[in-house]
Amino acid sequence: MSSFFDRLRASVQADSPGPIEERDPGTLIASEAGRNLPVFLYAAAVGLIHVAFNLGLLLPDLWVGVFHFASLGLLALMLHPVGRTAGWGEALLGLFLLLAAVGLLALEGPLYERGLQFSLADWLVCLLIVMLAIELVRRTAGWLIPLLVVVLLAYASGWGANLPGVFGFPGLRTETVLYRAVYTSEGLFGTIARISWSYVFMFVLLGAFLVRSGAGDFIIALARAVAGRVAGGPGLVAVASSGLMGSITGSAVANTASTGVITIPLMKRAGFPARFAGGVEAAASTGGQLMPPVMGAGAFLMANFTGLSYLDIIAAALIPALLYFLSLALFVRVRAGKLGLEPQDAGEGETIARALRRGWPLLLPLAVLVGMLVAGFTPVYAAACAMLATVAGSWLSGRRMGLVAVIEALSNGTRAMVPTAMLLIAIGLVVNVLTTTGIGNTLSIMIAQWAGSSLLIALVLVALASLILGMGLPVTAAYIVLAAVSAPTLFGLMLQAELVQALVEGQITPLAREALLLAAPAVDGLLGQPMPPDQAQVLVAAMTPELQRTTAEALLDPAVLAGSLLAAHMIIFWLSQDSNVTPPVALAAFTAAGIAGTRPMATGFTAWKLAKGLYLIPLLFAYTPLVSGDWSQALQVAVFALFGLYALVGLLEGWLEGPLAWPVRLSLIIPAGLLMWPDLDLFLRLLGLLALSVPVAFGILRRA
Repeated sequence: MSSFFDRLRASVQADSPGPIEERDPGTLIASEAGRNLPVFLYAAAVGLIHVAFNLGLLLPDLWVGVFHFASLGLLALMLHPVGRTAGWGEALLGLFLLLAAVGLLALEGPLYERGLQFSLADWLVCLLIVMLAIELVRRTAGWLIPLLVVVLLAYASGWGANLPGVFGFPGLRTETVLYRAVYTSEGLFGTIARISWSYVFMFVLLGAFLVRSGAGDFIIALARAVAGRVAGGPGLVAVASSGLMGSITGSAVANTASTGVITIPLMKRAGFPARFAGGVEAAASTGGQLMPPVMGAGAFLMANFTGLSYLDIIAAALIPALLYFLSLALFVRVRAGKLGLEPQDAGEGETIARALRRGWPLLLPLAVLVGMLVAGFTPVYAAACAMLATVAGSWLSGRRMGLVAVIEALSNGTRAMVPTAMLLIAIGLVVNVLTTTGIGNTLSIMIAQWAGSSLLIALVLVALASLILGMGLPVTAAYIVLAAVSAPTLFGLMLQAELVQALVEGQITPLAREALLLAAPAVDGLLGQPMPPDQAQVLVAAMTPELQRTTAEALLDPAVLAGSLLAAHMIIFWLSQDSNVTPPVALAAFTAAGIAGTRPMATGFTAWKLAKGLYLIPLLFAYTPLVSGDWSQALQVAVFALFGLYALVGLLEGWLEGPLAWPVRLSLIIPAGLLMWPDLDLFLRLLGLLALSVPVAFGILRRA
């Protein structure tokens, strides 16, 4: 027994306690308390209890949500103290947190028996819970979310009555606001909190198990074996390893820190400028949140918002994510050619066969995860089985995970979950006010009015809102707020386009005919036969949003409706990632700049240039079947779009297989447009490929 605790102490007190801890210090082990053995064991126990909750320990959602908040809130106080170490202030807040959690559960029954009439104890407990949630998210995510919560709660409880016009709100009693904030499914411990303690927590734990088993080292070794010996190979290694690592971690900053400490020095030694190396790593790590299966918390939140299954969402996200990483690889390849970099040895004679021979068992958990999802098991159950497969695979790979390693993975994963849990719980207050007051619908209507009937203008407005929100909100919070406000508008505009197309083709059903005649009785004779596009647009524009929705449900295939809804949310989710690489706030880029030794703002602008796919690919979501169509349609769009992105890279870099003169460089606009513009027939796409071949041939001749 003593040797067991000795090994635990060695694990906790080691100078490099593990990939997750040493590579994301800002969000995980924020103080010396993180190296304390009781804290270490407490975090592991909390993680194990959460696994039990998700695998069948049946308790009411409120009870589990309160435990989730209180247990991780205590960790937040230990890991994010006001001073250098946790002191009396943290101890007092921890005591208040425990008393409030127990009191809330004890007072629930009597509150309902009194007909929701608050007693003094109810007032004290609910106020304390809300204040602690605000303070804990301030410690883990900064000031903006707490300020937003305070402003919105004040708006709901009376401040809104002082506002004129559409934003005016008569206000609710403070007692009602507190009840809705604490006890309802749209508050602190409601739907979003459930996503936090179930899906997100289990997949964060799975990522911790994978990293602890050596999967990160295997991913980098495999990437170096695949790309290490081609021109610009280290840059391609950064793209590939960040994509693969991001598929299991789901955090852009952690991804940048974990892979960047290896890939950025490799790129610099290969001859890439330090700023470019940092930009590549930041842009690639940002893409990690777009790569299935984890996708940060995005896939799980999207499943909740859309009602689609988690498997459907990650299946639709795969091809666009690959397209994003291929666009980064094109930037790396073109810059390597522009700099005249030569292929170099991978570093240690690494080969694909050797990397797979050592690390193939580490692919077992991902195979188990995907296989169980396809077989119809729930994501949390599949994640739990994948954790067991990770342990089993580690014994086959030679890096055996014993009891100490399992406890360490549980502890690392739980501590990694702290900022996300505090964020998702607190953001429940934001969503609660948006839905209770109707301000979310008001903002959605305003976006629709500003955009008119233009989907493109709406996309620009959402992109600008995402950039502004991203300056102060983490990407998950930005996505939740934007989804609540702008997703209905984007979805409605996409439905308009689908309705117009259906009318042009003459499609009609009896129920849809009735809905259309409500909007324009005079068109009765035109229904059921092909309609001119301009007339179809006028007819659809004359319908109210509710009538458009009713007509769409009666006329369109349910798969089309689901695809449009998913596309709307996927657009918002992709655009919300831009805060990682877009100055003045670019967390992933600033992290990469610290590793590369470059100026943060300059590195941020470089990463922003490289991550153009964050803005261009969502346009394809809106106007093509890249997300909403089947696999064959998505692949066709992606292949042509990849060549279009290649043309844009050449336009930005002035190099395609060789240097390009300015007239040739500007001519790349033509193939880029033909290959990426929606609704063009195959002949024009092929014409675009032919137009692209001319600058490529010109570059080859100039290089020769």
